[in-house]
Formats: sequence, structure tokens, C-alpha cells
Amino acid sequence: MASTKRLALSVIKKTAELLSPTKSTPYEFKHLSDIDDQTFLRTYVTTINFYKKNPSMEGKDPVKIIREAIAKALVFYYPLAGRLREHTGQKLVVECTGQGVVFNEADADATLQHFGEDGLYPPFPNLDDITLDVPNNYGILGDIPLMFIQVTRLKCGGFIFSNCLNHTMCDSIGISQFMSAVGELARGALSPSIRPVWDRHLLTAMETPRVSFAHREYDIATGISGGTHAPLDQMVERSFYFSSAQISALRCSLPPHLQRCSKFDIVAGCVWRCQTITLSLKPDEEIRFSVVMDNRKQMNPPLPIGYYGNVIAFPVALTTAGELSKNPLHYAVELVTKAKREAETGDYLRSVAGLMVKRDRPNLTAANTYMVSNLTHVGFKQMDVGWGPAVYGGVSKGIYWAGNIQVAWYLGCKDGFVVPACLPLESMKIFEKHLQVMMTTAPIASSS
Repeated sequence: MASTKRLALSVIKKTAELLSPTKSTPYEFKHLSDIDDQTFLRTYVTTINFYKKNPSMEGKDPVKIIREAIAKALVFYYPLAGRLREHTGQKLVVECTGQGVVFNEADADATLQHFGEDGLYPPFPNLDDITLDVPNNYGILGDIPLMFIQVTRLKCGGFIFSNCLNHTMCDSIGISQFMSAVGELARGALSPSIRPVWDRHLLTAMETPRVSFAHREYDIATGISGGTHAPLDQMVERSFYFSSAQISALRCSLPPHLQRCSKFDIVAGCVWRCQTITLSLKPDEEIRFSVVMDNRKQMNPPLPIGYYGNVIAFPVALTTAGELSKNPLHYAVELVTKAKREAETGDYLRSVAGLMVKRDRPNLTAANTYMVSNLTHVGFKQMDVGWGPAVYGGVSKGIYWAGNIQVAWYLGCKDGFVVPACLPLESMKIFEKHLQVMMTTAPIASSS
């Protein structure tokens, strides 16, 4: 288990600059898809990579190398150097102005060990020092850059790369693709091995929009109290490690038809159930599980290689707090697998696009929703600018708040998962207790 506390360290940031493409790029307007410009995605997300010292790079400055590589990458990914505009019907377009992205360099009186003594994963201390976030009052429209990058040198010879990006432009796969391109250009390539493809029309609703699924994730919630969430300044975030052995023990409690479900399904069902019990909701209160699904493999015909827009869906499972709490683990796992199964088709995403147009881009339902995203296979840490792969690459925060929706990012670690939780302090103690009970009694449950 990991929790975070602020460190007493000195970080000197220089004045941020606008970093433009190294060559002139086309001036044009590019429409985002109807998946990109959802209300839920109109926000910024921050990824962070930690790199250790590489003796073969002695005397070379990661700030200079990365700055130059980003400017080169923006020639190929030139929409990222533009600005967002909103047209009729809340339709987002990018004005490709070539103005650039925000870049900042910093130096920290710290080593990698300061940010994770028992392994690097969220929550990280002093995030405001080692990342460059968008000011809260910025919004996403107007003269607001689409990307805010900071490179922080560490006294151990390592460094930190953080990237705060407008989510309407890319999903995690798209961000990873851009970062890999930066790495390749930093190492001397003349162009990225995977050329970026815009083609957002491929996920834009048909002229006559068609909705072929129920899409309960976009319900207008009624009669829901929204749970017992405390103000954010009263919440604590901690991360929990689920080893392969622990997940196998939980699997033993599942019926035969669920024995082949994924490790992610088991962990997500377990955490959702424990968190629901912890929050002491009314038994008849409706609760939701939502999973961020990458639908690239489900698209038919396939999207072109290099497509870096959003190809994600948010299918949801519904039940009541009472049912989830009183039933064994397999009840929760079954709901998780059912939600994922519904969205495992390209038609699901096209149906979402149609719904966005027909219902004026509704937001996701926030009340009593536990949303998770599995980032174990995204590959952020593969960005190599000459120092080798990152020792950690992923989201900067394990818990991300999009409006009133709490998104938990599941990260791979060794043979298991690192799972974040964010609860009031007293609730966190209860959560840990229920989690421990479920872990220790799971094998017994299989023999009953």
C-alpha cells in the first residue's frame, strides 16, 4: 500500500515558453469526431515518465534533446500545435495555427528515490512542482494551448517528463503514439515509424444518426443522492497492490463460467464491491460500474494504423448498493464482464457517435459511478529519448476527477495490478479492512 505526503524539496522552474513546429505547417480547420468532442473528454489529463541516469548519456541535456524532438514531432502532429474552436451544435474543430505547445524546464533538488522508495507509482508527492498543469480557469476553448510539457532534471542524473494534454485530441493510445514519436526523433530518426493519421470522419455520426444500444452510461440520473463523498480536501488517496497470487485466490471463489475472466475483471469487481460497502449507501440506491474500453480492435473496417483520436467507450453495469454488498464476489465480477462484453463491437462506438448528435452531447452519469481504466498495456514507459525506457510511465495521479466522476487508473506492476482508491480517511480504514477480509476468505468461499 502506498500513500502520499509532501516532500521538502526545492524545484526551480524557468519561465514557460511556446514551442512551435520546426517547419511551417498547414493552416486549416480540422473537425474532431463525435467520440472526441464528448463533454466528459473536454478536459486535460497528465501523464508522467521517470527516467534514471544513463552513463552513456553523460554530459547530454534531456531538456534540450526533448525540446528539439517535440518541435520536430509537431511538424507531423501539427493539429496539437493549434487551438480548439466550437462550432454549431457544440462541434469541436481544431484551428491549425501552428502556435505551439507550452514547454517548461525545471531543476529539482531530489532523486528518483524521493518519489517512490518502494517503487514508482501514484500517488506521487509534489506533483505541482514536477508537472505543468493548465490553470483551473482556462477551460479548453480560445487561445489555450492543447499541451503543457515540463522536463525536470534530478540531482541523481535522472529526469522527469510530464505531459498535460487536452483529452479531446487523443486517448491514451494516441498520447502514447505521440510520445513514441518524440522518442524516435530524439534518437535521430527523420520521421516517426508510425505516421499520424487524422481521419476523424471515421468516427463521426452518419448524416442520419443511428443509436442501436441503450447507453445507460448517459442516463439522466433521478432520485440518487450521489453517495457520501466528502469534499476533495478531506479525501485521501492510496494505492493497493494486487499480486498474481492474491488474484488467483480471489478467482477460486468464482463459479466455473467465470474462471476464464481476466485478472482486471476480478480486481475491478473486488474493489467496486469493497468501496460500495465502505460508503454505506442506502440498500435500494442505484450504483454504477463503468469501464473505459479501447475499441480499436473492434472496429470494422479497421481504423488506419496511426489514428490517434479517441476510440474509447464507457459501457456501464447497474445494480443496487444492497445487491452488490450482500452478494458474493462473483456477482460483481459478472456485472463487470457483462458491461465490457456489451461494448466489444465497433457498432457500439458508432452508436455512441449517433447518440452524441441526437441528444446534444450528454455527459456521462456521475452519481454513484465507479469508473476504471486499465492502462497496463498502453506503453507510456516505452518513450525512449536516449536514456532508455522510463522506470515509470503512466498517469500522474491514480485517481482522476472529471467533473463529479472519479476515474481510477489501474496500472501494471510486476505480475499484478496497482489499484488506487480515494476516500475520506475514516472510510479508507474501513475499505482496507473489507479488502483484507475478502483477500483472506476468498479461497474458503470456493469450497462452500
